[in-house]
Amino acid sequence: MIFIGADEIRQTLSYTSCIEVMRTAMARLSAGKTQQMLRQILPLEAGRMFGIMGGTLGPGGPFGSKLVSVMPHRAEGGPSSHQGAVVIFDPDSGAPLCQLEAGMLTAIRTASASAMATDVLAREGAHTLAILGTGEQAWHHACALPAVRPFDEIRIWGRSRDRADALADKVRKQTGIVCAAYSDVAESVAGADVICTVTGAADPLLDAAMVSPGTHLNVVGSSFDGPREIDDTLVSAARYFADSRASVLAQGSEIRHAIASGAVTEAHLLGEIGEVVLGKVAGRMTPDNITLYKSLGHIVQDIASGYHVYQMIHGRHSG
Repeated sequence: MIFIGADEIRQTLSYTSCIEVMRTAMARLSAGKTQQMLRQILPLEAGRMFGIMGGTLGPGGPFGSKLVSVMPHRAEGGPSSHQGAVVIFDPDSGAPLCQLEAGMLTAIRTASASAMATDVLAREGAHTLAILGTGEQAWHHACALPAVRPFDEIRIWGRSRDRADALADKVRKQTGIVCAAYSDVAESVAGADVICTVTGAADPLLDAAMVSPGTHLNVVGSSFDGPREIDDTLVSAARYFADSRASVLAQGSEIRHAIASGAVTEAHLLGEIGEVVLGKVAGRMTPDNITLYKSLGHIVQDIASGYHVYQMIHGRHSG
């Protein structure tokens, strides 16, 4: 078994390659070719969590598990908010092939999954990207999404204007795309073609009145049943898709709240993003549709991206 650290993952796993890995992995999940346990979350003190996930890419494919701690209130410049390990096992011998640092793998595959969903659901001419949040996922989403749409403007909103300014400057230098920081949520998303919510917000930041017709949203920040980034009106207004139907109905706080309030029923969750990829469920129907991809994160994404990294490194070493 080899250990693959964060730096090696960053150097090996490009956003463009990971987007295609996510496209295949989500299609396999929706086709019923994978197996996975519902994610288990153990709450810790002060809003921290410990997560346990396990699954397989299907018959003859690799299988594995992820153990991760989530520390949302990390210090500025400190370690990643997500720390842990992904262990991938050989499908033939059953031996562990590799252990990967989970923080970097999670960051890249999450942003790449949002980019894949954006490619599937957003309007072809999307050119303005708004990102709510200033943490790791905000940075990775800013880097990943331009791979699927020709954005000429990126907007960053954060509770801290200093952090938003710093991230905007970093994104501008990395991507070459015009990027500005905003202090007001409504202003930052006004007229945006794509919106990514990657915050630690406990209560909704966005409602339907703030979002223009035709917008695509990636709702990423809340990863368990509790905090919500968008309200019931926006859930109701959107064509709503999940990474995993079972996971989102069990732990997706935004749609669970909307169902409990009577704003929508379970039928409002139209399908999984993999079903849209496979052509089994229609995605965007009209240019004015608001489309929404709810990302909780999924073990199939971790195994697929982790195994891809292993194969690239193992092939390099063996060559």
